[in-house]
Amino acid sequence: MSRKGVKLLVDSLTRSAKHFSKSEVECLVNLFDTLVARASSQFAGAGFDRTVFRDTLHSAFGMTDDVVLDRVFSTFDRDNSGCITVVEWVEGLAVLLRGTLEEKMKYCFAVYDLNGDGYISREEMFQMLKNSLLIQPADEEPDEGVKDLVEIALKKMASTYCDT
Repeated sequence: MSRKGVKLLVDSLTRSAKHFSKSEVECLVNLFDTLVARASSQFAGAGFDRTVFRDTLHSAFGMTDDVVLDRVFSTFDRDNSGCITVVEWVEGLAVLLRGTLEEKMKYCFAVYDLNGDGYISREEMFQMLKNSLLIQPADEEPDEGVKDLVEIALKKMASTYCDT
């Protein structure tokens, strides 16, 4: 891309990703270009795939849970192309790193809403939390602790929001 093209892209992204300064957007575009250059996928030049995205989030943020990494990828990949474009990259990071409380709540909801139906079911909660418990009691089935955690969370929400 020409220097003028990069400048126009950075200006456009600075307007759409309101939480970053122009110099921060320039750095994110440069990082994106580095990640694309490292990618060996069918998207070469246009973006990078799930593997590069997962490796980047793992090294930058220490994220290791496969389900969470896949869901974060899906929320970034808004057009479901399997490829993260520069616009998706910068705008996704703007919410993830600098979003308002409201934006982050919507983002987290989208991550947990596995089937995209606008609701988080008991099963979706279970799927998202089952790898989060580090130590399981020896005498308990591993999934039971997660089921108990989901039930406690649902009861707490019910008592908080239904007893008004």
